[in-house]
Amino acid sequence: MVEVQTELRFARKQPRSGWGIGDESGQSLVEFAMVLPAFLLVVTGMFAFGVAFTNWLVLTDATSLGGRTVAISRGNTLDPCATASTAVAGASPGLNTNLIVYTSVINGTAAITGTSCSSASTTTGAAGNLVQGGTYVLTTSYPCTLKVFGQNLIPNCTMHASVRELVQ
Repeated sequence: MVEVQTELRFARKQPRSGWGIGDESGQSLVEFAMVLPAFLLVVTGMFAFGVAFTNWLVLTDATSLGGRTVAISRGNTLDPCATASTAVAGASPGLNTNLIVYTSVINGTAAITGTSCSSASTTTGAAGNLVQGGTYVLTTSYPCTLKVFGQNLIPNCTMHASVRELVQ
């Protein structure tokens, strides 16, 4: 009979003292510190773009509503520009309505800028130009800001929305 003896030897790892070569403690902290600023920049940029995009959608929808309101109010308004600006302001929550610039073109006449184009009667002036089958064009402008960490990425940015409606 042959007896086989096996011996397993495990090398003992010597504890390291201090910061020796090959020591990886703290590596993840350094990597995190290097990646964090870029990650925050991307996330903040996405948030700023999302806010600007939402403002543009609200402005576009509100402009559409303002144009429709004027198109169906022929004969019922002495001030179509005020009717449009009131409808836009009411349909644009979250926007500073004092910063919205309005331009109206009624049945091809010269562009009227502002929130008022009052007429003496429904048959004269701007209200008189609202004839059935004519067109009403409303254009709105609103300043946009894409601020990331206090820096405006696109200075002098302006959003525009326009709608052309058939007067009823």
